[in-house]
Amino acid sequence: MSVVLITGASRGIGAACALAFAREGHDVAVNYCRSEEKANQLANEIKALGAGAFAVCADVGDSAQVKRMFDAVRRELGAVDILVNCAGIAHVGLLTDMTDDEWKRLIDTDLSGTFYCCREALRDMIRSHRGAIVNIASMWGEVGASCEAAYSAAKAGVIGLTKALAKEVAPSGIRVNAVSPGVVMTDMMAGFTDDDIAVLKEETPLNALGTPEDIADAVVFLASDKARFITGQVLGVNGGMVI
Repeated sequence: MSVVLITGASRGIGAACALAFAREGHDVAVNYCRSEEKANQLANEIKALGAGAFAVCADVGDSAQVKRMFDAVRRELGAVDILVNCAGIAHVGLLTDMTDDEWKRLIDTDLSGTFYCCREALRDMIRSHRGAIVNIASMWGEVGASCEAAYSAAKAGVIGLTKALAKEVAPSGIRVNAVSPGVVMTDMMAGFTDDDIAVLKEETPLNALGTPEDIADAVVFLASDKARFITGQVLGVNGGMVI
């Protein structure tokens, strides 16, 4: 089985991905930035499933911390075979009200963090001539969202990075894909009212919002041998909201 590193894995989509890979028998490195207790609890749940697990702290927006994280994972579990870039933050508000620091923090985490982790993972993947990377994008990276311009820009960048990198590393036997979630019930929805959520459901053709497990199932598929002939693709998991 493979060693899987999932960034932003202490909660939400990342945690669901970690458990899904563990159920498939993979060893999982659980990255977190601040939620140490949740990450350690998740690592214990993974071990209870019979898989190896390791909670590792790093701010993915800091390239030095990313390098230390990969070094730690190599020591504890081995080289990373599957990378899932899930760490991300959001910002809701008018672009004209956004500060330089808020912009930089979001881009550093959502886009640069994906780049830093891909770059580090590829050092081992290219050497072994195998590997899979799955980036978590967003439907807003495809169509844009009012009052989420920075988030939309970062996720559009993730999509562009996915497509370009897939072409670059395919000759080395490495696949790179993205999952583009729609509205998913995670901590990012904390600021939405019940009325907001009801409207979002109505706007979704399947008349439902997604769960972290819905996204995790798509991620595990794209990382598996069942998707061996799929690379450079963006799989929309959005209930039909963006087609």
